Amino acid sequence: MRIGVIGLGLIGGSLLRALHAAGHEATGYDTDRTTRLAAVASGLRTVDALDSWRVDITVLAVPLPALGAVMPALDGYDGLITDVVSVKTPLRERFAGRRFVGGHPMAGKETSGFEHSDADLFTHRVWALCLDEETSLDDWLRLARLYTAMGARVVPTTAAEHDAAVAAVSHVPHLLAAALVETAGDPLPRALAASSFRDGTRVALTRPELVAAMAGGNADAVRAALDRTLASLREVRAALDADDPRDAVAAWFTPAWRSRRDWPPTPGPAQTTPVDRERLLALGRAGGWVHSIEDDRHITVMRPAAAVP
Repeated sequence: MRIGVIGLGLIGGSLLRALHAAGHEATGYDTDRTTRLAAVASGLRTVDALDSWRVDITVLAVPLPALGAVMPALDGYDGLITDVVSVKTPLRERFAGRRFVGGHPMAGKETSGFEHSDADLFTHRVWALCLDEETSLDDWLRLARLYTAMGARVVPTTAAEHDAAVAAVSHVPHLLAAALVETAGDPLPRALAASSFRDGTRVALTRPELVAAMAGGNADAVRAALDRTLASLREVRAALDADDPRDAVAAWFTPAWRSRRDWPPTPGPAQTTPVDRERLLALGRAGGWVHSIEDDRHITVMRPAAAVP
């Protein structure tokens, strides 16, 4: 397939590498000439301007605030458009009336830039793919086939459900990581910091403008998720005032311990199921994913196995 990637940072550069490795006619574009030259030096194809854009599928791999600069170049484009942006509702609204399928690979790093890109970044990783009421099922299946062939686990979802989910598991964790760094700001705590601090603050290394784009672009869902997090922290703060804070903290901590112990879930057996919009959305809501596309009528899916008591 002829596939173009606009934006060659970590995700876009990795996708261009993966598409090239899979044998597709992959073309990349980035506003930064040095990045384009680095891609060419890696054996990849790029163009210097979007007026020469001739592809069947365009993947937008630029931050949400940068989309305004890209949109005019796609005014006459009638091919399939998808993206890798971490917030989906604004994209759904922006591309209303176009052939668009929102996407989001859950495969980032705390580092960014083409120099950190990796063709294997998406292998065994989740790729959220939005199936809203206006989404063409044929276009959705086309992308699902492309990404599963690259080794990704495609999770069907809606834009709104995606945004609520990533607020809890991606956007708020970035804010918490920054808060933890600030809490341990004095020299002695930083000298004593070890693996729990390292793991809990890893994503605080993300560039501030990217965090701002994620959290600010998904403000409603992030507010709701952050309020739930703050309520939970207030509960453990109250537990520390109990007559026996050890028992109170243990009672507060135990449900989270069980939940984290069971993540990631063990996959159940692969199953073949008919292609159906509601079946696909129910699969995603149950924590399942598309493993492979058999044909336009059947797909192979997997669901989490039952958790250990």
